[in-house]
Amino acid sequence: MTAHRRGPGPRQRKVRVRGGKSRSVSSRLWLERQLNDPYVARAKKEGLRSRAAYKLVEIDDRASFLKKGARVIDLGAAPGGWSQIAAQRVGSPLHGKVIAIDVLPMEPVSGVEFVRLDFLDNAAPARLREMIGGPADVVLTDMAANATGHARTDHLKIMALVEAAAEFARDVLAPGGTFLAKVLQGGTETALLASLKRDYKSVKHVKPPASRADSAELYLLATGFRGVSEPKA
Repeated sequence: MTAHRRGPGPRQRKVRVRGGKSRSVSSRLWLERQLNDPYVARAKKEGLRSRAAYKLVEIDDRASFLKKGARVIDLGAAPGGWSQIAAQRVGSPLHGKVIAIDVLPMEPVSGVEFVRLDFLDNAAPARLREMIGGPADVVLTDMAANATGHARTDHLKIMALVEAAAEFARDVLAPGGTFLAKVLQGGTETALLASLKRDYKSVKHVKPPASRADSAELYLLATGFRGVSEPKA
């Protein structure tokens, strides 16, 4: 089912969830938010794995990096919402190719090849380059570390993931390639930004409409990978 370029749909009547002995206030509020989220309803209607799929749709509608025939690696892919969109847009498997990697299991997605592996494994970059048939055109990651509830700790944890993903992308991307990763507001680390600006022609933060307004998440979009210079003899 193709995700079209339109909004989340008509406003629905708000659903309120009653409290109960077995349901905490936080779980009640989360459930209420899910039931009233038009993107959640739309994802279910259109057969997408998660509402997060629309974030990628909206980012790519503007940046147009998921081109037909492109080779894409999706890090931390489960449950597969981003992989679904990537496969649709690059025409995998007839034209492009999408490889999804996660330490968690993932149900099969049409046009996507899945490998259960930690991308931090030293052997992961070489294995995925082999699977995809050479360097990748795009590396995506919507990963987030498990939240602790402490804003500074959560920021540091997700930034550590992004830094590792950026290093992975540097190992597998073809010149001209794109890297897209989720970060949290609170300032992308100076060293990471400096590294990305050295390696890519354009680096910017984006917040798609599908990203909840009360969420601290942003997306870091780096395009025009310059390629890795060979060390001098």
